[in-house]
Amino acid sequence: MQEMISGLELPAPEDWGIHPVPAEQRRLRSFDFAVLWGDLAISLLVIAAGSLLVPGLSTKEALAVIVIGNVFGAALLAVAGMVGSDTGVPTMVSLRPALGIRGSYLPSAFNVLQLVGWAALEIIVMAKLARGLSDHFLGFSGYYVWLVGFAVLGTAMALGGPIAVVRQWMQKFGVWVVIAASLWLTFRLFDAYDLDAIWNRPGAGGFPTFWQGLDLVISLPVSWLPLVGDYSRFARRAGPAAAGTYLGYVIANIWFFALGALYVQALGTDYVGFVSGGAFVAMLVPLTLGWLALIALLAGETDEVFANVYSTAVSLRNVTPALGHSLLTLLVGVVSVVAAISLDLIAYETFLLLIGGVFVPLFGVLFADYFAVRGRRYETSALYEAGGSYWYLSGFNPLGVVVWALGFLLYVHAAQPQWLLDNLDFVSWAPTFVSEIGGTLPAFAFSFVAYLLVARLWLGLGKKSLAAA
Repeated sequence: MQEMISGLELPAPEDWGIHPVPAEQRRLRSFDFAVLWGDLAISLLVIAAGSLLVPGLSTKEALAVIVIGNVFGAALLAVAGMVGSDTGVPTMVSLRPALGIRGSYLPSAFNVLQLVGWAALEIIVMAKLARGLSDHFLGFSGYYVWLVGFAVLGTAMALGGPIAVVRQWMQKFGVWVVIAASLWLTFRLFDAYDLDAIWNRPGAGGFPTFWQGLDLVISLPVSWLPLVGDYSRFARRAGPAAAGTYLGYVIANIWFFALGALYVQALGTDYVGFVSGGAFVAMLVPLTLGWLALIALLAGETDEVFANVYSTAVSLRNVTPALGHSLLTLLVGVVSVVAAISLDLIAYETFLLLIGGVFVPLFGVLFADYFAVRGRRYETSALYEAGGSYWYLSGFNPLGVVVWALGFLLYVHAAQPQWLLDNLDFVSWAPTFVSEIGGTLPAFAFSFVAYLLVARLWLGLGKKSLAAA
């Protein structure tokens, strides 16, 4: 789709690819971002993540972890969005100064993997929910029909782009329907179950500990960090966009995390029975308004599929800019269906901790480079120049890549995702005390401080070199 801007024929905003969105095409306001991120935070997979916190933690501990983790994680999300708003480029492109132009291909690959995984998990949980409804009311499950149908719908939305989805779907319909369903779920919880007994329930111990729970909670907003610039680049101003992102996300994510932690106890089940066993759906379907609430949640869940498919295509264009957005979006939609058929929700906590391990230290590096070292100034034209300011050594910035890798190892040692502990022998190199405070804070602090100090003292990437550039 083409349109005339200042006498030039330029692509519509949704098709800017990996290049900066012109200022006159940045149309989204603070309210738009509050709607976008509030809607994306309202998810069945957030409820599922909340159910992972208990019975290991007491109810009070779980709720404390939910609030603290989201307050911190949403702040990271909002600040990361400011990079996209300032520069007008997608997140993966904004990583080029910190990692090098070719170095940014590494997080792009990881981001594609996590986004395809997220898209598949979203499609799975939607298909499971729809199967419960159709089996109860129509007498057939149709699981794979629902699987393909939701993938097609999410892919179609991704083809439309963020401005159309936010303005035409979320604001006019999607977010209000989901809020109504969320209010009903909350009322049902308080009306039908003994919350006093749930509130005073002690923790059973084991997984997760308090700090592991904090890592799990923070991993949800962290999983959106590689995407946030893909949408904040359409912001009119960085500050209001960050405020809208923060408020919309933190309120909705705390709400749905809490619903998961409370409902799994109210139903007397565990995570496996709650999600994979369908206890949550089975509880709602027979109720007078339960089926309507489930349909509303299904409608809201389509936004998550859209965001994951859309940003997967954007991340792929960081590596292969010659391929068009529509072609890549269609390919991602097909791959997501194949992945949905192959995956399950049982190893969800490992998936979340691996996301935290990859992206927490990565954005510690980005924040140090953009805010502390370069004072929120990137040379936009150099983001695309081989041999330019951000080419470093054959397209890689060794400092950024090495600090990121060390931050990942530090996170793994501290958060202790079981899959890595079972398969890697070198994850226990860090001091023992680190594992007592979780993975997020040590990994983020290390990557930020290490990059900042070495960049200024060794590589000379401080103010003098920037002025010379």
